[in-house]
Amino acid sequence: MKALHQPMIAAPAWKYLCLTGLTSLLILLWLPVSAQTLAPLVAGASDKPAPPWRVVGLPKTGKLLTRFDIVPLDGAPVLRISADNAYANLVHDLPALTIGAGTTLRWRWRLDEPLPLADLTRKSGDDVPVKVCALFDLPLTQLGLVERNLLRVARAVSHDYLPAATLCYVWDNKLPVGSELPNAFTHRVRYLVLNSGTAQLKQWVMHERNLSADYLRAFGHESDGVVPPLMAILVGADSDTTDGSSLAYASDLVLKLSP
Repeated sequence: MKALHQPMIAAPAWKYLCLTGLTSLLILLWLPVSAQTLAPLVAGASDKPAPPWRVVGLPKTGKLLTRFDIVPLDGAPVLRISADNAYANLVHDLPALTIGAGTTLRWRWRLDEPLPLADLTRKSGDDVPVKVCALFDLPLTQLGLVERNLLRVARAVSHDYLPAATLCYVWDNKLPVGSELPNAFTHRVRYLVLNSGTAQLKQWVMHERNLSADYLRAFGHESDGVVPPLMAILVGADSDTTDGSSLAYASDLVLKLSP
């Protein structure tokens, strides 16, 4: 998986810091007193996700973009995510949300075409057929000197704000369910494998995760046990490293805030 938004310095590193209607695929923010619904992915009869959802690719690389389309499946509109030697994320920015210990992220996804050559343990295999990620505004002061300076340089040339901590839930090809590991290119991205292999291909799988607990397990040692503001949620896929082709679907994405 690549980090969100725009790249970091050398071409490979840039890629991995680029992580940087449909009533079923939207984010719901349940506030302590009232509920606030963010914009749905579909407005009217559009076959594309609606703003503020936006596609973020890899600038100045000439790479194809992962496609995000709204299609009917099993009697309801869902998000189709298809990557043919491509990379992109579908991003929903958030207003620096403070999340409590009970905050959860829930969604369902389905993988129809995996990436047999993907291997998240190696740079040459760093592709994911479907991912859901949460981006956190970890203070730069919590990073080591080298990573801190690299991120400062990247932010200076980026049109988008580059997060210092990105937690990605992934459907991997080989790693066992429950595996946790850093991105092969940058420790600013951590993976948590929720599905693995092909046993559940073409089946909807539901997940609900405690964002606070998962963040602390992945990054807590860097943030003194404090969860920083949540900056964005994204859905994505990439197949450009292994020159592969993948097809997945996602729906019912809900963020439920807790004090």
